[in-house]
Amino acid sequence: MKRVGLNRGGYFGERVDVHQLLGLLRERASDRGWRVETIAPEPAPGLWALVRGTESAPRKIYISAGIHGDEPAGLLAAARLVDADFWPEEVGVWLCPCLNPSGFPLNRREASHGLDLNRQYLHREAPETRAHIDWLDRQPRFDLAVCLHEDWEANGFYLYELAETLAEGWAEHLIERAGCHVPIDLAEEIEGRPASRGIIRPSTDPLSRPQWPEAFYLFSRKTSLCYTLEAPSDFELAARVNALLGAVQGLVEKWACTPAVLPST
Repeated sequence: MKRVGLNRGGYFGERVDVHQLLGLLRERASDRGWRVETIAPEPAPGLWALVRGTESAPRKIYISAGIHGDEPAGLLAAARLVDADFWPEEVGVWLCPCLNPSGFPLNRREASHGLDLNRQYLHREAPETRAHIDWLDRQPRFDLAVCLHEDWEANGFYLYELAETLAEGWAEHLIERAGCHVPIDLAEEIEGRPASRGIIRPSTDPLSRPQWPEAFYLFSRKTSLCYTLEAPSDFELAARVNALLGAVQGLVEKWACTPAVLPST
């Protein structure tokens, strides 16, 4: 698969109309039995969550996307997950499809006020992050959390795994699933951290992170297993979306021991 070659100093690939997409997603989710929960009516009217199941569900998974306004693949993958029929009955799903609705019209990483929301989960200046944390703190503890991202500088797909104990073979299974759609980044160092076949296992020491991303807050407060999935933005959008979906499919297979069939595009 060839790189598109559009990204020079930033993301210049395909874009989405975030407000139109979120409006359609909200309608479709309601039709499919998902519950809509408002996270922050102001200053971000598009900041809401979709919930499938209840707090009494035996297994609970949290998924987020769209925390960076120049990463449309995660948002589109989240929309596809609403249509997925592979969720086992015993699994409750908490899905935040777009944590940065003001960043997408600007096609930039930060929200409209200029703050990178994925560096706000320790020192909370951004109102969107404060509202999101308030909402998270009202939710049950999750068995598993997944953050959907993409990286305009990446040479291939990679992921971060935060785990209290080693999830034997899980990360490798996710990489295998994603690799059906895009190349895997095989560099020995990615984003300044040691990597092995597209897998980064960063330090879980809170003192090692002066600025917390969402995943670190989730791991510290809400779950013992968290994956951040990074699709390579310099490949076609459909391939990036499928790579993220394939990795989530791999998680469901590992976690629920159930074959996962994804919705077609």
